Amino acid sequence: MFLLNGNRLQEGTAFKDAEGNQYPQNWLNLSTEEEKNAIGITWVADPVRANDIFYWDGDTNLPKALEDKLEVKEDGSPLYKQVYDKATESMVDTTEQVVTKGLKTQYVAQVKDTAGKLLNATDWYVIRKAERNVEVPSEVALKRTQVVAEANRLETDIQASTTVEALIEVLNNQNWKK
Repeated sequence: MFLLNGNRLQEGTAFKDAEGNQYPQNWLNLSTEEEKNAIGITWVADPVRANDIFYWDGDTNLPKALEDKLEVKEDGSPLYKQVYDKATESMVDTTEQVVTKGLKTQYVAQVKDTAGKLLNATDWYVIRKAERNVEVPSEVALKRTQVVAEANRLETDIQASTTVEALIEVLNNQNWKK
């Protein structure tokens, strides 16, 4: 981004310099680096925004929680899920406390879902073995073993992550053999 006196200049927009000189909307695109430097315009790379999947605000890099959180009311008492009670015609608390799922829980569930989908295509071999004692082909058995092993590895590594950066590293190193 272009800066002039600490202010961001929008390309394609006219602007004034510190002395009040007016520049047309195409000046930034047509001028040379020397011309920009001469009036005090500098180039600064746009800040890298953090990934919104893992951070609440990409500009401040505030990480989302890794662990599940039991929610509480303002007074500190547990916050319970509510259901509609026809008898009283009002919402009433259940015995189930509200839980905000952390990143670890979300990604372990995703790993289980992926493994289930990968295994689903060959489940019939296992059923056939159980029902009719027909052997599972060795390449199918190997593939299934690899999927289960990768799921177990990922779940263990996800649970062991102590920072969002460590979790991202685990997720970037998934190796589902296909």
